[in-house]
Amino acid sequence: MSTTAVVRKNTYFDSVSLMSVSTKANGLDGVDQAFTAMGTEMNKQVLENLGLLTDELRDAGNGDLMIVLVTAEDADTDALLDQVGELLQRKAPASAAPGAVAYRTLPAAAAATPGANLAVIAVNGAYAAREARKALLSGLHVMLFSDNVSVADEVALKHLAHDRGLLMMGPDCGTAVIGNVALCFGNKVRPGRIGVVAASGTGSQEVGVRVHALGGGISQLIGTGGRDLSEEVGGIMMIDGIRALAADPATDVVVLVSKPPAPSVEKKVLAEVAAAGKPVVVYFIGGSREAVAAAGGHFAADSQDAARQAVRLAGIEPAATEELDVTAAADAVAARLAPGQRYVRGLFCGGTLCDETMYAVRDAGFDVWSNIQKDPARRLAATAPSTGHTFLDFGDDDFTNGRPHPMIDPSVRLERLVAEAADPEVAAVVMDFVLGFGAHEDPVGSTLPAIIRAQDVARAAGRHLEIVGYVLGTDLDTPSVAAQTEALRAAGVTVTTSSTETGRFAREIARKAQQA
Repeated sequence: MSTTAVVRKNTYFDSVSLMSVSTKANGLDGVDQAFTAMGTEMNKQVLENLGLLTDELRDAGNGDLMIVLVTAEDADTDALLDQVGELLQRKAPASAAPGAVAYRTLPAAAAATPGANLAVIAVNGAYAAREARKALLSGLHVMLFSDNVSVADEVALKHLAHDRGLLMMGPDCGTAVIGNVALCFGNKVRPGRIGVVAASGTGSQEVGVRVHALGGGISQLIGTGGRDLSEEVGGIMMIDGIRALAADPATDVVVLVSKPPAPSVEKKVLAEVAAAGKPVVVYFIGGSREAVAAAGGHFAADSQDAARQAVRLAGIEPAATEELDVTAAADAVAARLAPGQRYVRGLFCGGTLCDETMYAVRDAGFDVWSNIQKDPARRLAATAPSTGHTFLDFGDDDFTNGRPHPMIDPSVRLERLVAEAADPEVAAVVMDFVLGFGAHEDPVGSTLPAIIRAQDVARAAGRHLEIVGYVLGTDLDTPSVAAQTEALRAAGVTVTTSSTETGRFAREIARKAQQA
């Protein structure tokens, strides 16, 4: 293999654009690995860990663009660099649309765009807090997609926004739907009377698409960033979000979504639920039914329950939806297993989707391991091999540090899928496929070769490997849920119809495999 490194001085691209370019560059003929990133110390550390950091790359500054290609020895690297350059050119702001105008600073863009009231910021974490502060001081609500922002900066930004009557969504906020416009990873859902405030990107997506499938619609979907309900941040954005939806005449019902919050923060949030003056459905994974009821809220045991309750509270009878008979399907899986196949492995792009399935299996009495386990004794490092029932969130920082999110580039997850197939104790592998405006244009299609290879690996060893797939999206997304699920079924994948059903099916497989 040959490594080619190029530094483009004073050439800036946002992190979302560079993640997309890296994904497309990795698909070029002759490229084994491609890396496009700004010359920050964190990105250079990633390259050093990969053995790819050259002297030229080491000297790159924060405002310089680094391009690294690992190719076959006989590859035409000049031609490949030209192709990467074309990919970058398509992402350049000035080429976004005919007549589009690019501004060099946020304040200049705000001043030149009367009526604009929201900024979406996706820059390297080293600059993110500074740019968010500029936006807030310009009177703009902020959706901060960037991660690697310090907790201290997050708290300061959220206090500034609160004091100015603005929303500070993020950092690390991947999903929002504001004024019926989906932002970043948001899905296309019908407008309606149900508002969502969520400290979870894919958790909010799941509730949104379930509401859509059941016949309801979304007024606003406000992301908070994953740390908002931590002790350090204190739920500032979720509380402001609840108050905003309580005051919104277009919202009749509010839904709250989060992974387990800090207990003291949960109490503050539930106090806002009591004061909201509107029905509030609370879906906190592992939350207390009694505490929610005492606050006058509607406790949701799972994401499907949250969506169904919200639709009913909005005055709509939930539409009938397709469901899998998980007991019968698990019986069929167990009948095909070889002796010793007893474990379920979950490979997820979405953290809340991973949590929901992991909790479903754990609550049935099984030990579970994960890189997002709250129990340190059963927490796995990203590079650690699976053990027993293992559920991995490939969107967690341990996996995405220096890499695109798996919803954009699934390559790391695909490698793990094939590795799990070689384990004779694995009965089933569970995967999610997340649709959305900023996600991979064909998540199922990009995964099918690895699925087929994994099936072949197990078959060659005389075993059946059950692969379970859930597609998060709507009929309005591109590609549609129907097209993606059809492709999975054609490959012999069992398709579930919701995150909640995915957890129940995984739990039943674990039970049946133990009994087999």
